Amino acid sequence: MGAVASSTARRGGGTALGDLPESCVAEVMLRLNPTEICGMARLSRTFRGAASGDGLWEAKLPRNYARLLAAAGEGGGNEEAAALEAEAIPKKEVYARLCRRSGLDGGTKEFWLDKAGGGTCMTIYSRALSITGIDDRRYWNFIPNDESRFRSVAYLSQIWWFEVRGEVEFCFPEGTYSLFFRVHLGRPFKRLGRRVYSTEHIHGWDIKPVRFQLSTSDGQQAQSKCYLTDPGVWIYHHVGDFVVKNSNEPLNIQFAMVQIDCTHTKGGLCVDSVVVRPQYLARKKGPRGYE
Repeated sequence: MGAVASSTARRGGGTALGDLPESCVAEVMLRLNPTEICGMARLSRTFRGAASGDGLWEAKLPRNYARLLAAAGEGGGNEEAAALEAEAIPKKEVYARLCRRSGLDGGTKEFWLDKAGGGTCMTIYSRALSITGIDDRRYWNFIPNDESRFRSVAYLSQIWWFEVRGEVEFCFPEGTYSLFFRVHLGRPFKRLGRRVYSTEHIHGWDIKPVRFQLSTSDGQQAQSKCYLTDPGVWIYHHVGDFVVKNSNEPLNIQFAMVQIDCTHTKGGLCVDSVVVRPQYLARKKGPRGYE
């Protein structure tokens, strides 16, 4: 489209799209998200040059990007070394590196930047959570599952005291974040190449609601509750939101999913992970996201 517009303008003696000053194009791109910038880079050589500018991409990076690079293992995990390394490469490459998933705590957690919006996301695997009864195979087992990024999930057969807790301490960039538990009623598996699930152990979730809790080291708290329904699909249950005001100070976040009414048992639940997303991404899925 850009080439057609350019050639037409030149035959008519007018100004072509590529004749715009690169500085003007860069100023426009500052108001676009990274995905839109990459799309505009295909229009002409001028647009491509503007889309590669360090000033443009530094504006899209989180303020604490050197700390995030260090957390991702750049510079040997040292923030000063990571900052020096970032100075030696284009900021567009820094952005691309941070968009790749990086493991934490032995690979039980991952974080990355959302390509389109630049917000920081994190996933905390079920093996990093504190689950009551997890060591007793009468209640819980880790089962293989190719629908999980971590290739296995915690599966509950039956228990009286249901309690899953976890925490993470991380230097999230400034902003508002939403936290979710990713769970599935029923045991998913494949039969003759088709995805199916077993309802054998599903019980107890319609008697009392599950309670979700969230608290942070700077005093923020959130609670929610709901009955677990809709077997056979992965659901993101919204726990609550928290706000980060200082990206240079680590924030400790504690969260829980509990149903400790011991008047009845409950079972047939897969717990895959806990997900932290910028609020603008969470709003796209709503309070309960389905897969």
